[in-house]
Amino acid sequence: MTRLGGVGDDRASGPGDAPEARALEMADAVEGLADLWSAAAQQASLRLSPHQLRGLRILKAQPELNLTGLADRMDIGLPTASRLCDRLEAAGLLERSPHPDNRREVRLSLTAHGRHVLAEVASHRTRALAAVLAGMETGERAALGRGLRAFLEAHERTPPPPDRSGTRER
Repeated sequence: MTRLGGVGDDRASGPGDAPEARALEMADAVEGLADLWSAAAQQASLRLSPHQLRGLRILKAQPELNLTGLADRMDIGLPTASRLCDRLEAAGLLERSPHPDNRREVRLSLTAHGRHVLAEVASHRTRALAAVLAGMETGERAALGRGLRAFLEAHERTPPPPDRSGTRER
């Protein structure tokens, strides 16, 4: 976790509502959510890495994407995307098919098994999150919902930071 609550605690000094202080609290919450998310995903019948799950979710949202499109959406290089697709195809989660109008292009789509695994992971994650939310007071859950909606709206209005790396995984 970001804050340890003891010696060396990295809480921002100053007003408790300052963006920096809230950012540290939010980092703790996100870290806990990521742990819960990951643990729940590992309860599925087929264990997949977060990278593999993300690829499957992208393909579910944008059926028949090609390899370049998947690589762009995942911000990874084509060789990495190709290896990811090889593993997903070998597991029976993804299938490649020729584009009907361009024989050089290959479409990527989820198999029925791939859709089933994604649904199973989503179900595990929803149950794990609901168990945590059940431990909160009704007003706390409502406040969390309002806060999350406000965060998403602000996030949509905020331009992304410039890419300072200059390189992309290839």
